[in-house]
Amino acid sequence: MASAATAPTPADDIRMMQLALSEARHAAERGEIPVGAIVVSPSGRVIGRGHNLTEALSDVTAHAEMQAITAATQTLGGKYLSDCTLYVTLEPCLMCAGAIAWSQLSRIVIGADDPARGYSAICSRQPFHPRATVVRGVCADECSALVRDFFRARRSEKS
Repeated sequence: MASAATAPTPADDIRMMQLALSEARHAAERGEIPVGAIVVSPSGRVIGRGHNLTEALSDVTAHAEMQAITAATQTLGGKYLSDCTLYVTLEPCLMCAGAIAWSQLSRIVIGADDPARGYSAICSRQPFHPRATVVRGVCADECSALVRDFFRARRSEKS
């Protein structure tokens, strides 16, 4: 990963999104919607990871982003994640977008869009911190396929 003085490269983003995809696969293995997230410090160290746990915890707020943000703030010992990057396999919902904004994450890297429930379906402008940068479409095909295949399998189980 790039050092604190340099911006992450596209190769860095792909490598980190692969870690978020690994989290998403953990969710799918547990019957959770396969979304994964990681938070990376400016030095390139993963300081928080998470995947959906809404079923396991019977908690509608237990989204991957929330889990990763909580883990990262505990690692750092503070509530702000300024200068950190969130990698998430699926576009955050409005709830998670709010948490991302409040945590002051500086950079958000999104895998697949979520036109039905993602923040862009609801908001006319970016809901994150005003200085945050957003990168979209990193490993988008792989991220989309994971979610699509999960729901396809679920529908075939019900029929």
